[in-house]
Amino acid sequence: ANMAEVWRLWCLLLTIVVALVFVAPGTPTHPARWKKVLAKKVSQLMDWTKKDRVIRMSDTMFYHFVLDAPKNYSVIVMLTALHEFNSCVMCKGAAEEFQILANSYQGPGAFTTKVFFAMVDYDESPEVFEVLQVTSVPSFFHFSAQWKFTTDDIYNLRGRDIVADQMAEWVAERTHVSVRIRQPTNYDGLLKLGTLLALTGGLGYFLKWNRKSISCRILCEVLTLCFVIVMTSGQMWTYIRGEPYVQRDPRTGHKHYISKFSQAQFAAETFIISLFNMCVTLGVVLLDKAATSTMNIIKRKMMCLAGMCLVAIFFSWLLSLFRFKVPDYPYRFLWD
Repeated sequence: ANMAEVWRLWCLLLTIVVALVFVAPGTPTHPARWKKVLAKKVSQLMDWTKKDRVIRMSDTMFYHFVLDAPKNYSVIVMLTALHEFNSCVMCKGAAEEFQILANSYQGPGAFTTKVFFAMVDYDESPEVFEVLQVTSVPSFFHFSAQWKFTTDDIYNLRGRDIVADQMAEWVAERTHVSVRIRQPTNYDGLLKLGTLLALTGGLGYFLKWNRKSISCRILCEVLTLCFVIVMTSGQMWTYIRGEPYVQRDPRTGHKHYISKFSQAQFAAETFIISLFNMCVTLGVVLLDKAATSTMNIIKRKMMCLAGMCLVAIFFSWLLSLFRFKVPDYPYRFLWD
């Protein structure tokens, strides 16, 4: 299987090199005309880039702007098949990551003519796929300004994931231009802030907000517990590190909410841990109330049973989650 993959890769490489050789001769040889054609091509690419950082190219556009000379710029091309009937699970997620990469490079006020990003869809431009002999999508190629093409100009999906950060490293290796990834604005924070303000306002209205309610012991205890739970769940760590909310598997397209690495944690994972910690805390509070309350014995037994179940189940899940990230961890409770 490895030999077949290597042979296919070399055939693809040879095809692209031959395409570059045969397309390049049809270019102007007069220096003045050369500069005029080049300036026109760059100007057109800049106009398209200002409208959309990823340029959707047809067959003709691909030949003229990517394969044809003159050219003093590099083009990062994504070959894909986005239509639903193609059943490409990975293509949509890959297109999103590629868009983030292009947006990060061609940011506002940072337009450059050194590197451009383009996308070719199979249903819109099948001839490009036939010329390059591409049979699987998504695929990523780097077409340099020096008319050189090697195996390193093909993004290796076996050694890298289809995420903006790793694609940025590859772009930097091929073009010597660093790209600092800027994730799109996440409005979840504003939504959470609005929800918190609404809950605070509702609580204030319910308690007829005054100095007495501010000094209320129960309210202070609840707020303190919430603060401790948020801090111990890793929320601040993920915020500082800028960790993604979830991660998409480049091979299956499925989303992973829990990182399998012990030194990494997704934002969604912090919410799961917060929920588990909250349930364990609630269980301990119920056990304490069951032991100290003056309610009748039946209610106290129900509170005690509920508290024990909450502590046992969610603490066991916490240990299971930790064992998932650190397989050598020796401790467990109810289940693995």
